Amino acid sequence: MLNLPQFKAAAVQAAPVFLDTDATVDKTCALIAEAAGQGARLVAFPEVFISAYPYWSWVMNPVQGSPWFEKLCKSAIELPGPEIRRIAQAARQHGINVVVGVNERSRFGVGTIYNTMVFINDEGRILGRHRKLVPTWAEKLTWAHGDGESLRVYDTSVGKLGGLACGENTNTLARFSLLAQGEMVHVASYISLPVAPPDYDMAEAIRLRAAAHSFEGKVFTVVSCSTISTEIQDAISASHPEARETLARRNSAFSGILGPDGRVIGEPLIDDEGIVYADIDLSRCIQPRQMHDITGHYNRFDVFDLRVNRRPLQAARYDDQDDLNREEPDWTLSAAPAEPQPDARRQGLSLIHI
Repeated sequence: MLNLPQFKAAAVQAAPVFLDTDATVDKTCALIAEAAGQGARLVAFPEVFISAYPYWSWVMNPVQGSPWFEKLCKSAIELPGPEIRRIAQAARQHGINVVVGVNERSRFGVGTIYNTMVFINDEGRILGRHRKLVPTWAEKLTWAHGDGESLRVYDTSVGKLGGLACGENTNTLARFSLLAQGEMVHVASYISLPVAPPDYDMAEAIRLRAAAHSFEGKVFTVVSCSTISTEIQDAISASHPEARETLARRNSAFSGILGPDGRVIGEPLIDDEGIVYADIDLSRCIQPRQMHDITGHYNRFDVFDLRVNRRPLQAARYDDQDDLNREEPDWTLSAAPAEPQPDARRQGLSLIHI
């Protein structure tokens, strides 16, 4: 007998405490507590929420932006590490699945960082990570390429869970590789990006990509996007005052939850900080797939043959040191005893219930 999960999901739309890793982890744990307090069993956080997006790469030349890159490298975290353990503690304490974006520093190179999504279940177990495969446009000045090893879907209490970061949600092959593993809940993490061309509606572009994945795969998509705080605007515009107006541009952030018909459930958040909630019933994924199941009966795998290289890439292999042969860390860690978490309401966030 097939019994698919029914649950409440939460999508956070918020800004990090800019380049302050500890303070942003505090904010993350507060938001986890708040979402769980509203009955959510899954909470999604924005792209690189811990603890900064490199906006300087869009408004400065590489030489001017290099000191900011150093700050980002120093604020980035290693996986596993104490910061992600604190978040795992909060997930276990509140019984909620968490997907959070981080700047991940390589264990083997202080100048190599990745745009990474971390998946944590409601028992506080770190299931794995996904490194953004290809940084987008100016992001290539900051992040290294990920590899196919992390294109995985995880079994959780809210169903088969996967995710991609920002522009990756435009990558048809990456999305299909998750759907082909049975993904039913997709987390799409984004950053507010007001530096796009003047006629580009970033909020609508985010919604459109989420709708495409939900409709094509007949899955639920949870979209979590960051915002740009006054703190971030002040920091970037201190040396480049012309950037302030650009960074304050509206219609640059969208967070919401979409159903398997591609439509937004309830009202999304546009630009403002807050949390969006929606009730999800995975049984709603069944009937639409009678018409279109692109990873099953509605395809021709005798015609199409997608191959995904999931071997982890590394700089060198050492015949006598197995531990150095693994860039992938050991995720078999247990969260330490849970500690009281700060109240998200103190962070000044509004709540939207759907």
